[in-house]
Amino acid sequence: MTHDDPITIPVDLQKLFEIPTCSAISLPDMEPLVLRLPTGAKIQAIPDLTKGIPTDCSLVANIFLQLAPFLASIECLVKVLAVLKPLMDVMEALKSADLVKIAGSVGGVIDALKGLADCFKILIPAAGIFDFVKDLLLLIIKIIKCLIGQLETVLGIMQGIELRLGEAEAAGNTELAAVLQCAKENATNAANHAGQSLGPVTNIMPLVSVFLEMAGVSLELPALGSAEDSAALQNTIDTLKDTVTTIESVLETLP
Repeated sequence: MTHDDPITIPVDLQKLFEIPTCSAISLPDMEPLVLRLPTGAKIQAIPDLTKGIPTDCSLVANIFLQLAPFLASIECLVKVLAVLKPLMDVMEALKSADLVKIAGSVGGVIDALKGLADCFKILIPAAGIFDFVKDLLLLIIKIIKCLIGQLETVLGIMQGIELRLGEAEAAGNTELAAVLQCAKENATNAANHAGQSLGPVTNIMPLVSVFLEMAGVSLELPALGSAEDSAALQNTIDTLKDTVTTIESVLETLP
């Protein structure tokens, strides 16, 4: 027995069966977050690959993590600048030959110089340079290996998506193909976000280059290619693995 009368499905229920558009499920592209420093330089937020897709909250937290060591690094510079003002007062007093003014100005210079006492401890023993460089290279290896692990996970997902995408296109299933294409784009986006985790290493390389040169180390991090498909992503992973091998070879040459 058949029932020929149409069954009316509520509109809300019909919407549940609709395939979402790519724009509705796409991962967001985060806008760059930058802090301008009083020196004229900038601190740019670096996404943390261990915390998934970045948000404004995680990027701001990253900015503050970078800001703390920056402020520590310029502490002595600020103290040196603080000496200049009372020193100029002394010079002005000497120019006027006012003994009372000279005495008062010298006291200001002495107080400012006392603040510099701890800054004279920054002299680094030569032997310590090699220890610093070795520890630094080991840290770089660790973060590259973390990135490789993340990218290999994305690669496995992307390869599965591409396989199903090919099958859907061959079967003429345009709706499924559209969903899979969107998933592939999300995987590409995830890989690109993960690749940005090397940002902190790239940023410090110019700052530590002088120590690397003193230790006789020449190191240049590779530029990461596009992750537009599994083949390109595999090439990026292979490049990173070669970089790890190179750094490990350098470590073997250090005393």
